[in-house]
Amino acid sequence: MRALAAALAVLVCAAGCGLRPASSFVPPIEPGSIRPIPNLEGKRVRVTSKEFTEQLVLGKIAVVALTAAGADVVDQTNVQGSVNARASLIRGDADLMWEYTGTGWITYLGQQRPVPGAQAQYEAVRDLDLRKNGIVWLPPAPLNNSYAIGVTRASAEKWGLSKISDITKVPLPQRTFCVDHETFGRDDGFLGMLRGYGLEYGKDVPRANVKRLSVGVLYRSVASGQCTMGMVTTTDGRVKALGLVLLEDDRHFFPQYNAAVTMRRQLFQAHPEIAEIFAPISAKLTDDVMRDLNAQVDVDGDMPVLVARDWLRSQGFVG
Repeated sequence: MRALAAALAVLVCAAGCGLRPASSFVPPIEPGSIRPIPNLEGKRVRVTSKEFTEQLVLGKIAVVALTAAGADVVDQTNVQGSVNARASLIRGDADLMWEYTGTGWITYLGQQRPVPGAQAQYEAVRDLDLRKNGIVWLPPAPLNNSYAIGVTRASAEKWGLSKISDITKVPLPQRTFCVDHETFGRDDGFLGMLRGYGLEYGKDVPRANVKRLSVGVLYRSVASGQCTMGMVTTTDGRVKALGLVLLEDDRHFFPQYNAAVTMRRQLFQAHPEIAEIFAPISAKLTDDVMRDLNAQVDVDGDMPVLVARDWLRSQGFVG
């Protein structure tokens, strides 16, 4: 599969040859449990996503599933930054994307405190986002892509780290962090986490101790010892592959980040059958499943669209 992925990547990235961009490639599929829906035949649906691996895989799952149902899918995945991807949905430049309940509640709707409990958090963001922005949230998947602090097993054993409040056990010179650019300043991200744990940025965590990196290199930077700690996500396949230890969020700072399909109200009202397409898909997307799918991209080097297609095929959604 990796050989095929490499060959396809070369083809679709070639400049000036009239081929479609890589983001628009949909591999051949046959009907499975997802059958063509007459009301969706030829309906234009623009699917967007953020640029990190899990969002790309989820975005491609949506592209393949809607294509199998007969929609005319426009692939607009791989948008840089959560705010930009979300803005395209609000403006009407896109129709559908996977989003996370905690991100919707804190980042987009400006709420200060998460709602305890996965179902309660979902219902709160579902109701408020529909009322304020006309965005429909379908029932979420079990997967909870929450933030976490990751360390190597050696660091955990050396300083007795098992929960986030333990980071004060690490001597100040070694209290270093790797953080990706977007997560750094978010209220539900790095600076928010420090405040939630009573730590002052610049004092308890010196500014020079924080490396702001791309997600692509962050995990290996922690694993190789460039930083003692890293802001990671719980469903990233590299956590397991690199043997990182996740510290317990003992103050329950991070909200639930269950993934759910979100769409413009106009699309849902015209095509409520879209909810029926995604309900069984969402039900199967657990933390373990998502870690495996993410690892196929980040560790094995496979293409997100092929990972998405193969998983949908393995579950019988497509042939």
